[in-house]
Amino acid sequence: MTAQLSGVGPVPARPTPDPLRRRSRRPAWEEPPSPLGTLAKGAVLTALVAAVLVPLWAVLVTSLASRSTIDEAGGMVMVPREIDPSAYVTIFSGGQITQAVWISTLVTVLGTTVSLVLTVLAAYGLSRPGSVGHRGLLFFFLLTFLIFPGLVPSYLVVTGLGLKDSIWSLILPSAISVFNLVVIRAFFMNVPGELLDSARIDGAGEFHILWRIVLPLSKAVIAVVGLFYAVGYWNAYFNAVLYIDDNDKFPIQRVLQSYILAGQSPNVSGAAVSLPGISAYPPTLAVKMAVVVVTVIPAVIVYPFVQRHFTKGVITGAVKG
Repeated sequence: MTAQLSGVGPVPARPTPDPLRRRSRRPAWEEPPSPLGTLAKGAVLTALVAAVLVPLWAVLVTSLASRSTIDEAGGMVMVPREIDPSAYVTIFSGGQITQAVWISTLVTVLGTTVSLVLTVLAAYGLSRPGSVGHRGLLFFFLLTFLIFPGLVPSYLVVTGLGLKDSIWSLILPSAISVFNLVVIRAFFMNVPGELLDSARIDGAGEFHILWRIVLPLSKAVIAVVGLFYAVGYWNAYFNAVLYIDDNDKFPIQRVLQSYILAGQSPNVSGAAVSLPGISAYPPTLAVKMAVVVVTVIPAVIVYPFVQRHFTKGVITGAVKG
């Protein structure tokens, strides 16, 4: 089909766009999912959730199961029949596990505080291009991604500093995570420089700028990094295996590893439980699963308070860098 203009030859008409051809040029991931695809996604997500929840359910039910229920199941219990909290009463009756929970709590709180302070200070200094030794220090930190000193040199340094059998041996060797440092530094570098310059013109020092301006703008990434540090300190056990010989200073993960992987029995207070409706000697498997529940509960409690910052903090710190 052509169109005729005065004084001009025939002009070909513009072809009508084909909606099917236009749609065929879109990437596959931009197409709406088919009913079969939606069903497959739902099945995969359901399977993933079940793979996480079913073991947790088995651990929780087994920790509350009686001896007869565990004997009938032949091990882990999936269907609860009767509740017997004697395992929890036993581990919190003043024995080694109670002491280990206290040690782990102290290490987690103190270690997270120390790590956040050191990481934030280092990240802020490295985020300022004009700081002294900026390039050299940044290269030194990034070099640890490629070169690790090794187990023997780390052990010699810790013992040489007199930190053996001290809770500081569980904190100082892992006080700064370079990954967390890079994430916070990337976030700090995207704080508007005009805002910092205006504060300097008003007479604010660097620590005042960091405390009053930078940190309030970085609550999301600080919360996420704090969660990473807290979970890491709470779940760490290898440093305790290396540096702690005193049983009274074992963290909860070290106690759990010692008698679950090595097949040892928990060293509890030894006193018989005499509460009504509670058996005097809980099954060993129930006690082990109760310790597992105790190690998981703190992360489950803390995570909901940090969850709203989690995605924002990780994506902002990573993408903006």
